[in-house]
Amino acid sequence: MARLRLTPQKREFFELYARASANAVEIARLLVQLLERFPDDGQVLISQIKEREHDGDELTHEVVNLLNRTFVTPFDRDDMYRLAGAIDDVCDHVDEAADNLGSWGVERVPEKARAQAEVILQATTKLDEAVRRLDGFRDSSDQLAALRELEDQGDELERDAVAELFRTTDDAKVIIRWKDIHERLEEAVDALENAADVLEAIVVKNR
Repeated sequence: MARLRLTPQKREFFELYARASANAVEIARLLVQLLERFPDDGQVLISQIKEREHDGDELTHEVVNLLNRTFVTPFDRDDMYRLAGAIDDVCDHVDEAADNLGSWGVERVPEKARAQAEVILQATTKLDEAVRRLDGFRDSSDQLAALRELEDQGDELERDAVAELFRTTDDAKVIIRWKDIHERLEEAVDALENAADVLEAIVVKNR
């Protein structure tokens, strides 16, 4: 039976969150490379993304296990679960988009999909910066504001990308494939905004 810890394990939690956010940055970087190079190196990069997604699952599992073994947490327990889940969701959506790219017979990557990936990479970078400011509850308003601006860009890109699909192709298979991939990429951006909301709540509660 696991021992319940009565003292806060602040360092362990902050380190786990930092590792999770860094992993999200790396999976986003791999996504950018995948969409830039595809189909070249496609399977290699998709496999690397899958490995990072598994790493994210493990880190989330470690956070949850530590939470379940810790009586006094460094900040609100529900927020800690929500933050871990939001970061994991980013990785899940990127992995799903990459997997669909490799398995659905995609031949050409639209420019707007590459732009979506760039937004995800920039947003994960801002998220990582904000997560690393959790220790000491330092102000991360600049990072979170930038992240929300990127979410707005992501929304606009997804709308424009889908509209362009219907405007430029009559191939129903291509429309279905890319509409879904564009939406998966936008869901990654939405998960990043969710993480920003959680981080903002944490900082406000611990000022």
